Amino acid sequence: MDFLIFQQINSFAGKWYWLDVSGIFFAKYLGYVLVFIVFLFLIKNSKKYWSMVVKGFLAAILARFGIVELIRWLWERPRPFIENHVNLLMDKLNQPAFPSGHAAFFFALSIVIYSYNKKAGIFFFIASFLISISRVFTGIHWPLDILAGAVIGIISGWTILKVFSKFSESID
Repeated sequence: MDFLIFQQINSFAGKWYWLDVSGIFFAKYLGYVLVFIVFLFLIKNSKKYWSMVVKGFLAAILARFGIVELIRWLWERPRPFIENHVNLLMDKLNQPAFPSGHAAFFFALSIVIYSYNKKAGIFFFIASFLISISRVFTGIHWPLDILAGAVIGIISGWTILKVFSKFSESID
């Protein structure tokens, strides 16, 4: 099933220039735009937004550099371009594919931002989805890699929110 979904998404790569450019932009550069936007929240200089940024990055770092790396260390799943002929639009990576670090990082950030600001959170979730699906489109990830990364990110974000919620309750 994973292979069939991958083929359906990746089969659009290399057909239309505008779609390829969009897919590469979303897969490679949209994440930088999101991080920049998160730092723009700090301009408001309120305690609420500083708290959101700290929790968001803690959740994202936990997801990407903690949980994802632990899973990759335990189980190395090759990327699609190693096992099959794919329409590869980006540079090859020498890392295991499962789970997606990009999906984990940006979905963790999205869940925290959503808890503070619903409109910004929805924007972040849509952007996280575009980043993730574009990683499949460009031939870098399997759909299951993306799904697992998104789940890890959402659980990490939720966990950080709960831990800080319990911590702030114990201080009061």
